[in-house]
Amino acid sequence: MTTSHITDSRLYGAVFASTQVASVFSDRNRVRKWFDIEAALALAQGELGIIPKAAAEEIARKADADLVDLDAIGREIAATAHPLVPAIRALADLCDGDAGEYVHYGATTQDVMDTGMVLMVREAWPILLADLGAIRERLAAESRAHRNTLMVGRTHGQHALPVTFGYKLAVWVDEIDRHLDRIAEAKPRIFVGNITGAVGTMASFGPHGLEMQQRALARLGLGSPRICWHSARDRVAEMAWLLVQVSGTCGKIANEICNLQRPEIDEVNEPFHLGKVGSSTMPHKRNPASVELAVALWRLVRGLLVPLTDALFQEHERDAAALRVELAAIPELVVYCGALLARMRTVVENLEAFPARMQANADLLGGLLLSERVMLALGEKVGKQTAHEIVYEIAMAARRKGTGFREELGADPRVAPHLGREAIHELLDPERYLGLTGRIVDEVAGR
Repeated sequence: MTTSHITDSRLYGAVFASTQVASVFSDRNRVRKWFDIEAALALAQGELGIIPKAAAEEIARKADADLVDLDAIGREIAATAHPLVPAIRALADLCDGDAGEYVHYGATTQDVMDTGMVLMVREAWPILLADLGAIRERLAAESRAHRNTLMVGRTHGQHALPVTFGYKLAVWVDEIDRHLDRIAEAKPRIFVGNITGAVGTMASFGPHGLEMQQRALARLGLGSPRICWHSARDRVAEMAWLLVQVSGTCGKIANEICNLQRPEIDEVNEPFHLGKVGSSTMPHKRNPASVELAVALWRLVRGLLVPLTDALFQEHERDAAALRVELAAIPELVVYCGALLARMRTVVENLEAFPARMQANADLLGGLLLSERVMLALGEKVGKQTAHEIVYEIAMAARRKGTGFREELGADPRVAPHLGREAIHELLDPERYLGLTGRIVDEVAGR
């Protein structure tokens, strides 16, 4: 079979997909989940007398995806234009006696496909969370280590006020903590199956439908819905949005590292090893290849949110046009997110930071980084608005003439009567204008 998708590519697959996560959405595992559902359904029905108990046990024994020909099922899916019936037939053919007649008894295709999708996402979930948790812990450790490492805080891409590298990292830690809180809160809503029959009324299961569903889904480790969700796709959208938010944070961190790695800034570097090539023509290049890929993966994840939100718009009790979107988009979204998290875990666990360069960059503007502090100190004497105008004029003059901010302040007759040389020297010390950064780092990242 010709491989055309980037995640399956023998050339690029390892770049765009985590092997662990990609394997969760393999054809074999998809059928395995379908058969797990059919077995759980049959056993629950056998216990409640909906189908013969012997038939239920035989179905459960033969519900092994390794016993069927995936290529044959694929050909039949194309021939029947049905996404599940060929797999049901394959399972029925494996069963001895008349047990095959009771496979998928009273259930509908979407019961199995929705519940199978939830099972695959749930299988991938711990892999994603392990990487996200590792990213959080490493960032927190580095935040503590750099609690007092001075660096420039930038707004609009320009020098603003001094911060610490630990503070910058703590902002990311806190953002990830909120993601973890949202994920924990959402789990009972997301990991819910659905076995309710053709339009969700359970008419095909008789009076035991609710208990049957609860027993079957409990066997699978899933929650039971209060009502059918065939046409209510908010669970899927919530799962997707959680992964989009997590990926957005990782993409933002990657982009920040990319910017801070520019030679003219040079405050951090993504991991490097000899043999990592930056250019086919410029041997000196050390490109931020890992974080650039992470940004690309974030964009791919974000792009998949559009079709998945389109799938929220369902008609009547089932809308196959909308559901086919999920069939394609969910595996891609989770696989791309898995690759992004794995990549960023490697980046943050081996990130290089250069405190000396951070200090040097904080001195680039010759004291202008502390203009706010000077303004507030002068404002105590002449008023804040007046002080702003004075310091603004001095700062712009220093930039225009290329002179030092310290010298311009000391020479200005509007400043000299209120702020002497020693006071100006103290006011222009960035280490003394870090606010509550240390306390905040302690609160967010731990002492």
